[in-house]
Amino acid sequence: MLDYTEPLAAASTRRLRVAQGLVLLFHVTGFVGLAFSHDPGFYLRFTPLTLGLTALLLLWFQPGRDASFWGFCLTVVLLGFGAEFVGVNTGKLFGHYTYGDTLGFKLFNQQPFSGVPPMIGLNWLVLTYLCGMLVRYLPLGELVRTLLAAALMVGFDACLEPVAGQFDFWHWSAGVIPFQNFRDWFIFACILQMLFNRTTFAKRNPLVPVVYLTQLLFFFLLGVLK
Repeated sequence: MLDYTEPLAAASTRRLRVAQGLVLLFHVTGFVGLAFSHDPGFYLRFTPLTLGLTALLLLWFQPGRDASFWGFCLTVVLLGFGAEFVGVNTGKLFGHYTYGDTLGFKLFNQQPFSGVPPMIGLNWLVLTYLCGMLVRYLPLGELVRTLLAAALMVGFDACLEPVAGQFDFWHWSAGVIPFQNFRDWFIFACILQMLFNRTTFAKRNPLVPVVYLTQLLFFFLLGVLK
Protein backbone atom coordinates (compact mmCIF):
# COMPACT_ATOMS: atom_id res chain seq x y z
CA MET A 1 0.00 0.00 0.00
CA LEU A 2 1.20 3.52 -0.80
CA ASP A 3 1.67 6.21 1.85
CA TYR A 4 -0.67 9.11 1.10
CA THR A 5 0.14 10.83 4.39
CA GLU A 6 3.64 11.90 3.36
CA PRO A 7 3.68 15.74 3.43
CA LEU A 8 4.15 17.61 0.19
CA ALA A 9 6.83 20.23 -0.30
CA ALA A 10 5.62 23.81 0.13
CA ALA A 11 5.68 24.51 -3.62
CA SER A 12 3.77 21.29 -4.33
CA THR A 13 1.22 22.17 -1.64
CA ARG A 14 0.57 25.55 -3.24
CA ARG A 15 0.24 23.91 -6.63
CA LEU A 16 -2.22 21.41 -5.20
CA ARG A 17 -4.33 24.15 -3.61
CA VAL A 18 -4.48 25.99 -6.93
CA ALA A 19 -5.58 22.83 -8.75
CA GLN A 20 -8.20 22.03 -6.10
CA GLY A 21 -9.50 25.58 -6.38
CA LEU A 22 -9.80 25.27 -10.16
CA VAL A 23 -11.69 21.98 -9.87
CA LEU A 24 -14.11 23.56 -7.39
CA LEU A 25 -14.47 26.66 -9.57
CA PHE A 26 -15.33 24.60 -12.67
CA HIS A 27 -17.96 22.56 -10.89
CA VAL A 28 -19.50 25.23 -8.65
CA THR A 29 -19.92 27.54 -11.63
CA GLY A 30 -21.45 24.72 -13.68
CA PHE A 31 -23.72 23.66 -10.84
CA VAL A 32 -25.08 27.16 -10.26
CA GLY A 33 -25.61 27.62 -13.99
CA LEU A 34 -27.39 24.29 -14.52
CA ALA A 35 -29.44 24.44 -11.35
CA PHE A 36 -30.55 28.07 -11.36
CA SER A 37 -29.92 29.64 -14.77
CA HIS A 38 -32.70 30.26 -17.28
CA ASP A 39 -30.28 29.17 -20.01
CA PRO A 40 -28.55 25.94 -18.86
CA GLY A 41 -27.55 25.26 -22.46
CA PHE A 42 -24.94 28.01 -22.18
CA TYR A 43 -23.21 26.08 -19.39
CA LEU A 44 -23.69 22.65 -20.96
CA ARG A 45 -21.60 23.66 -23.96
CA PHE A 46 -18.56 23.81 -21.65
CA THR A 47 -18.93 20.19 -20.51
CA PRO A 48 -16.24 18.75 -22.83
CA LEU A 49 -13.90 21.61 -21.86
CA THR A 50 -14.44 20.98 -18.15
CA LEU A 51 -13.80 17.27 -18.56
CA GLY A 52 -10.68 17.93 -20.59
CA LEU A 53 -9.28 20.49 -18.13
CA THR A 54 -9.99 18.18 -15.20
CA ALA A 55 -8.09 15.39 -16.96
CA LEU A 56 -5.15 17.74 -17.55
CA LEU A 57 -5.08 18.75 -13.89
CA LEU A 58 -5.01 15.09 -12.87
CA LEU A 59 -2.23 14.51 -15.37
CA TRP A 60 -0.28 17.38 -13.80
CA PHE A 61 -0.11 15.49 -10.50
CA GLN A 62 0.60 12.04 -11.92
CA PRO A 63 4.25 11.19 -11.19
CA GLY A 64 6.37 9.22 -13.61
CA ARG A 65 4.25 9.39 -16.75
CA ASP A 66 6.00 6.44 -18.36
CA ALA A 67 5.06 4.06 -21.14
CA SER A 68 2.97 1.98 -18.74
CA PHE A 69 0.88 5.02 -17.84
CA TRP A 70 0.30 6.15 -21.42
CA GLY A 71 -0.46 2.60 -22.50
CA PHE A 72 -3.07 2.37 -19.74
CA CYS A 73 -4.63 5.69 -20.79
CA LEU A 74 -4.85 4.74 -24.46
CA THR A 75 -6.24 1.28 -23.70
CA VAL A 76 -8.98 2.56 -21.40
CA VAL A 77 -10.02 5.33 -23.81
CA LEU A 78 -10.29 2.84 -26.69
CA LEU A 79 -12.07 0.19 -24.61
CA GLY A 80 -14.49 2.77 -23.22
CA PHE A 81 -15.29 4.18 -26.64
CA GLY A 82 -15.61 0.68 -28.11
CA ALA A 83 -17.99 -0.47 -25.37
CA GLU A 84 -20.17 2.59 -25.87
CA PHE A 85 -20.20 2.09 -29.63
CA VAL A 86 -21.38 -1.48 -29.17
CA GLY A 87 -23.91 -0.30 -26.60
CA VAL A 88 -25.60 2.40 -28.67
CA ASN A 89 -25.61 0.31 -31.84
CA THR A 90 -26.73 -3.05 -30.47
CA GLY A 91 -28.20 -2.57 -26.99
CA LYS A 92 -26.20 -5.61 -25.86
CA LEU A 93 -24.09 -3.49 -23.50
CA PHE A 94 -25.75 -1.15 -21.00
CA GLY A 95 -29.13 -1.23 -22.78
CA HIS A 96 -30.81 0.81 -25.51
CA TYR A 97 -29.74 4.46 -25.54
CA THR A 98 -28.43 7.22 -27.79
CA TYR A 99 -26.10 10.13 -27.19
CA GLY A 100 -27.19 13.74 -27.12
CA ASP A 101 -25.03 16.75 -27.94
CA THR A 102 -23.64 17.73 -24.52
CA LEU A 103 -20.46 15.64 -24.79
CA GLY A 104 -19.61 17.17 -28.16
CA PHE A 105 -19.25 15.82 -31.67
CA LYS A 106 -19.79 12.13 -32.40
CA LEU A 107 -17.67 9.73 -34.41
CA PHE A 108 -19.30 7.33 -36.91
CA ASN A 109 -22.52 9.34 -36.73
CA GLN A 110 -23.83 8.18 -40.10
CA GLN A 111 -26.32 5.52 -41.04
CA PRO A 112 -26.42 2.67 -40.29
CA PHE A 113 -24.57 3.64 -37.10
CA SER A 114 -25.39 5.78 -34.11
CA GLY A 115 -22.48 8.03 -33.25
CA VAL A 116 -20.50 8.11 -30.01
CA PRO A 117 -18.65 11.20 -28.70
CA PRO A 118 -14.90 10.59 -28.24
CA MET A 119 -15.16 12.44 -24.92
CA ILE A 120 -16.93 9.41 -23.43
CA GLY A 121 -13.68 7.47 -23.80
CA LEU A 122 -11.91 10.19 -21.79
CA ASN A 123 -14.72 10.03 -19.22
CA TRP A 124 -14.16 6.29 -18.75
CA LEU A 125 -10.44 6.94 -18.31
CA VAL A 126 -10.91 9.69 -15.71
CA LEU A 127 -13.43 7.68 -13.71
CA THR A 128 -11.36 4.48 -13.82
CA TYR A 129 -8.29 6.43 -12.73
CA LEU A 130 -10.11 8.27 -9.91
CA CYS A 131 -11.72 5.17 -8.40
CA GLY A 132 -8.62 3.03 -8.81
CA MET A 133 -6.55 5.65 -7.00
CA LEU A 134 -9.12 6.15 -4.23
CA VAL A 135 -9.14 2.52 -3.09
CA ARG A 136 -5.36 2.68 -2.79
CA TYR A 137 -5.95 4.55 0.44
CA LEU A 138 -7.14 1.28 1.98
CA PRO A 139 -4.99 -1.78 2.87
CA LEU A 140 -6.84 -4.19 0.59
CA GLY A 141 -5.94 -7.09 -1.67
CA GLU A 142 -6.19 -6.77 -5.43
CA LEU A 143 -9.54 -8.55 -5.77
CA VAL A 144 -11.23 -6.43 -3.11
CA ARG A 145 -9.70 -3.26 -4.56
CA THR A 146 -11.04 -4.19 -7.97
CA LEU A 147 -14.57 -4.83 -6.69
CA LEU A 148 -14.66 -1.73 -4.49
CA ALA A 149 -13.34 0.56 -7.20
CA ALA A 150 -15.89 -0.86 -9.66
CA ALA A 151 -18.62 -0.23 -7.08
CA LEU A 152 -17.46 3.40 -6.76
CA MET A 153 -17.73 3.74 -10.52
CA VAL A 154 -21.27 2.36 -10.53
CA GLY A 155 -22.16 4.65 -7.63
CA PHE A 156 -20.99 7.62 -9.65
CA ASP A 157 -23.10 6.50 -12.60
CA ALA A 158 -26.13 6.11 -10.32
CA CYS A 159 -25.79 9.79 -9.36
CA LEU A 160 -25.35 10.87 -12.98
CA GLU A 161 -28.14 8.86 -14.62
CA PRO A 162 -31.13 10.77 -13.16
CA VAL A 163 -30.01 14.02 -14.84
CA ALA A 164 -28.26 12.63 -17.94
CA GLY A 165 -31.35 12.80 -20.14
CA GLN A 166 -32.44 16.19 -18.88
CA PHE A 167 -29.07 17.69 -19.75
CA ASP A 168 -28.77 15.87 -23.09
CA PHE A 169 -25.84 13.62 -22.18
CA TRP A 170 -27.68 10.51 -23.40
CA HIS A 171 -31.25 9.27 -23.64
CA TRP A 172 -32.68 5.87 -22.74
CA SER A 173 -35.30 4.09 -24.79
CA ALA A 174 -38.72 4.96 -23.32
CA GLY A 175 -36.91 7.11 -20.75
CA VAL A 176 -36.29 4.13 -18.46
CA ILE A 177 -32.83 3.37 -17.02
CA PRO A 178 -32.53 -0.44 -17.21
CA PHE A 179 -30.94 -2.60 -14.53
CA GLN A 180 -28.76 -3.94 -17.36
CA ASN A 181 -26.96 -0.60 -17.41
CA PHE A 182 -25.72 -0.93 -13.84
CA ARG A 183 -24.95 -4.64 -14.21
CA ASP A 184 -22.87 -4.07 -17.33
CA TRP A 185 -21.24 -0.99 -15.82
CA PHE A 186 -20.04 -3.07 -12.88
CA ILE A 187 -18.69 -5.89 -15.07
CA PHE A 188 -16.94 -3.50 -17.44
CA ALA A 189 -15.63 -1.42 -14.54
CA CYS A 190 -14.11 -4.56 -12.99
CA ILE A 191 -12.25 -5.24 -16.24
CA LEU A 192 -10.89 -1.71 -16.32
CA GLN A 193 -9.90 -1.84 -12.66
CA MET A 194 -8.08 -5.14 -13.21
CA LEU A 195 -6.12 -3.36 -15.95
CA PHE A 196 -5.43 -0.44 -13.58
CA ASN A 197 -4.14 -2.76 -10.86
CA ARG A 198 -1.91 -4.75 -13.22
CA THR A 199 -0.15 -1.75 -14.73
CA THR A 200 3.12 -0.61 -13.16
CA PHE A 201 2.92 3.20 -13.21
CA ALA A 202 2.99 5.10 -9.91
CA LYS A 203 -0.42 4.87 -8.22
CA ARG A 204 -0.59 8.14 -6.30
CA ASN A 205 -2.18 11.48 -7.03
CA PRO A 206 -3.13 13.97 -4.28
CA LEU A 207 -5.74 15.69 -6.45
CA VAL A 208 -7.90 12.56 -6.83
CA PRO A 209 -10.10 12.80 -3.68
CA VAL A 210 -11.23 16.36 -4.41
CA VAL A 211 -12.01 15.59 -8.06
CA TYR A 212 -14.06 12.47 -7.31
CA LEU A 213 -16.03 13.99 -4.42
CA THR A 214 -16.66 17.24 -6.31
CA GLN A 215 -17.98 15.44 -9.38
CA LEU A 216 -20.06 13.04 -7.29
CA LEU A 217 -21.68 15.89 -5.33
CA PHE A 218 -22.16 17.87 -8.53
CA PHE A 219 -24.42 15.24 -10.10
CA PHE A 220 -26.01 14.10 -6.83
CA LEU A 221 -27.13 17.64 -5.92
CA LEU A 222 -28.33 18.32 -9.46
CA GLY A 223 -30.46 15.18 -9.19
CA VAL A 224 -31.88 16.32 -5.84
CA LEU A 225 -32.77 19.78 -7.16
CA LYS A 226 -34.11 18.62 -10.50
